[in-house]
Amino acid sequence: MDETIFEGRLKKHYEELKWLYCELYEGGQEHFGRLVEILRARFEERSASLKKLDSARAENPLWYKKNDMAGMMLYVDAFAGNLKGVKEKLGYIEECGINCIHLMPLLDSPETNNDGGYAVSDFTKVKPSLGTMGDLAELAAECHRRDINICLDFVMNHTSDEHEWARRARVGEKEYQDRYFFYDDYEIPSRFEETCPQVFPTTAPGNFTWLEETKKFVMTTFYPYQWDLNYWNPVVFHTMVDHLLNLMNQGIDIIRIDAVPYIWKRLGTNCRNLPEVHNIVRMLRMICEITCPGVLLLGEVVMEPARVVPYFGTVEKPECHMLYNVTTMATTWHTVATGDVSLLKRQMEIVNALPGEYVFLNYLRCHDDIGWGLEYEWLKGKLIDETAHKRFLSDYFTGHYYGSWARGELYNDDPASGDARLCGTTASLCGIEAALNRQDEDALSLSVRLDLTLHGYMLTQSGIPMFYSGDEIGQRNDYSYKDDEKKAADSRYVHRGEFLWDDAALRKEAGTVQNRLFDGIKKLLKIRKGHRVFLNAAAVSTRETYDVGVLCMVREYEAETLIALFNFSRENRTAWINEEGLYKDLLSGETLEAKGVLMPACGMRWLLKIESAV
Repeated sequence: MDETIFEGRLKKHYEELKWLYCELYEGGQEHFGRLVEILRARFEERSASLKKLDSARAENPLWYKKNDMAGMMLYVDAFAGNLKGVKEKLGYIEECGINCIHLMPLLDSPETNNDGGYAVSDFTKVKPSLGTMGDLAELAAECHRRDINICLDFVMNHTSDEHEWARRARVGEKEYQDRYFFYDDYEIPSRFEETCPQVFPTTAPGNFTWLEETKKFVMTTFYPYQWDLNYWNPVVFHTMVDHLLNLMNQGIDIIRIDAVPYIWKRLGTNCRNLPEVHNIVRMLRMICEITCPGVLLLGEVVMEPARVVPYFGTVEKPECHMLYNVTTMATTWHTVATGDVSLLKRQMEIVNALPGEYVFLNYLRCHDDIGWGLEYEWLKGKLIDETAHKRFLSDYFTGHYYGSWARGELYNDDPASGDARLCGTTASLCGIEAALNRQDEDALSLSVRLDLTLHGYMLTQSGIPMFYSGDEIGQRNDYSYKDDEKKAADSRYVHRGEFLWDDAALRKEAGTVQNRLFDGIKKLLKIRKGHRVFLNAAAVSTRETYDVGVLCMVREYEAETLIALFNFSRENRTAWINEEGLYKDLLSGETLEAKGVLMPACGMRWLLKIESAV
């Protein structure tokens, strides 16, 4: 029976998969059979329970597009010590209203030079301090019993320089050097450098690293200790697919493909978003549909929506199931600093115009920094200079701008260009840290309200909301990283601190910051889950409020209409909308007309048309 299922799925995709493979690899027919063998072997070892889950999800392809999916990203060690600890804390995850956990990189990596786990030294092992592959499978099984999904990163672009392949390449084994980009002199690397941008020009300039022991250059797009894999070599593709399927067979539900635009290199190009990248991602989608159709692909594509969208593929030839809504995240914080919703409204209109089938993962904060990749060409029309504005944002969110309560730190600061990336927890960037330090209850109340409003805005967008662990209890910046010589140079650790379980206990104490945020976010999630107007299939649009500080979004699905209002200013404002009928504010319970709606400073409203209320 299983063999029949596999052959049926393979037959459906065989011709396209083979065609794309042979387009990438000269003489590909000779190697294609090996790829099919890998797929068959990984399918056969997939457990009966996972195959059953695959079948159920294949029959219900919209399972992840509903209004009940809510995720949380967390570091295993910071949250609960190890994988067994996470398993013991699943009750807390459920209490938060979360049914998907994104476990930050946990595969084996060096103690130092690991880029937060994104420099993998062994794709078949969990980092020993976190547990084993068996522990990961047990956690996944328990999550499935509780209807919780697991998301895991898969680093496709590179390995650590301590990976077995790298070690063997370093001692001169050509077979392994051919799995990377090795060059005897700088002639070809210099030609790459002419067209290939630098990712970290201040901290890791250039795209190549000289290896003294081999007297060769190796391509290192990100950091010198992360060696780019050579996907021109079919052995690399085969092996990475095998590693990917092995992870899926541990019970992983969502695979986040890290740095996906970079995985194919070609001389004379910027080595970003090349057609071959899309061929590979399309093949990965088909490989999943053949071996494990219950698994989703989440693409990490850090670009504006217009350039992100191609990674969804087409209806006939889909690629990623989900993509990050990166631009909206950065623009949200720009709006917090400026109190002007104009750019955010424009971005919402762009996103809302995209096909409803597209699923974005929405977030306020993540493990990484916030980069100011805003739409500066449009902002020029508002007389905003890019360099000056970036410096303003840096000053505002580090508390150096007059009147700012935000507390963050800069990462990769370049004073010459004004470029800098921002680090900090949501609570600290909203002003909660500063208000507590000053013991200013009025400022604290305003900052807590802003925090909840931002989360409400995230939940109003179509797609899947992804919380950052600790945000639900208002965890603030952790400056202790500066005392650890392994972390001190990387300010991103300011928001990667240990989860404070003592603070989490305060969620049950009325009036505490933890209680106000925890209960507030749970209420938002419960409302979202209870109304079909929050389904991904809903029509979403914006309305003019005639107040630069207030954003209006309208969601419509069947008989339900929701008007969502968000005041990004620190003053009471009025949303000068003029909608017919009576509405109920789902947050306050108040009944009102949607005309000239009063908005508290940093506040929000979810107004449901009473005629459509359930």
